Amino acid sequence: MKMKVAFHKLVTVVALLTIIFTFSQQQILGKIVDEDHNDMNAVLIFNTTQNIKTYSNISGEFSIEAKENDEVKFIKEGFYRIDKIIKKETFNSQLQIQLVRAEALIQEVEIDYKPSGDFAKDSKRLDDSKKVASLKSELNDYMKSELNEPLPKNEISKTFKGHDFQAGHLSLDILETIATIIFLTKKGSITKITTPNYIETQNFLAKVKAEVDLTMFEKYGMDEEKIDYFLAYAEKVNHLSKKYRKDFNAAAILSELQNAFVEYSKLNKLSE
Repeated sequence: MKMKVAFHKLVTVVALLTIIFTFSQQQILGKIVDEDHNDMNAVLIFNTTQNIKTYSNISGEFSIEAKENDEVKFIKEGFYRIDKIIKKETFNSQLQIQLVRAEALIQEVEIDYKPSGDFAKDSKRLDDSKKVASLKSELNDYMKSELNEPLPKNEISKTFKGHDFQAGHLSLDILETIATIIFLTKKGSITKITTPNYIETQNFLAKVKAEVDLTMFEKYGMDEEKIDYFLAYAEKVNHLSKKYRKDFNAAAILSELQNAFVEYSKLNKLSE
C-alpha cells in the first residue's frame, strides 16, 4: 500500500515539473515595423538572458524562445535599439515592435566670416584674389592658343641608348601573354575580399565575442554591452568583418582591437 502511494506521489511530481518547464520556456511571436509602419526584415532579436538569437523575416515577423522576465533586445543598424522585459501577458498576444531611425549627426562647421547682409559686399569674399584671377586668365589664354613651335619627337638619342637586352629573347608581347595566363590560372585561388552585408557583419561580431579573448577589456570597467559598443566602433573604423570574416584569424583580430582601443579609450575617457 505504501509503495503504491509513493509511486503516485512520484508521478504527480514529474507531471508538475513537466508542466512548469513547458510553460516557463515558450515561444514569443511578434512583428517589427519602422516609423512609417513598413515591415522590417533582418532585425536582430537577441534574448540576452538565454543567449538565443534570431532575425525577423521579410514580413517583419519573428519568433524566439523566452520565459517570463527574460530580457530581449531588438537591434538594427541605423535605428535606436529597443530592450524588452518579457511579461506573462506577452505569451498571450503578438508583440508589436516599432524601431525609430537614429539621427545622423553632422559635424559643426565654424564660419569665420559673418555676412553683413549686403550681397554685393559679401559676394566679393567668395571671389579669387587679383593675383589668382590673373594667373587663371593667363593659363586659360595659353591653353587656347596655337602652338608656335613643333613638338620634339618623343625618343631617346642613339648616343644614350644602352644595349638592347631584348635581342635574341622573347618579345615583350609574348612575355605579357605568358604573365596574363599565369595570373588567370592563379586568380581562382585568391580569396576575393568583398563588403559584407548587415547579417554577415553581425554574425562575424558574434563569432569575435565567442572565439577572441576579450577579457583584457574588462579591467577598464567594460561589461558585455560596452564591449558590444566597442566592437561596433572597431568594425566601423577598421572594417574587420571585410578582412577576416572569410579568413578568421583570432590573433590578428585581437591585435587590431587593441590598436583601435587606444583611440576608443581616449574618446570615452576610459582608465584602469
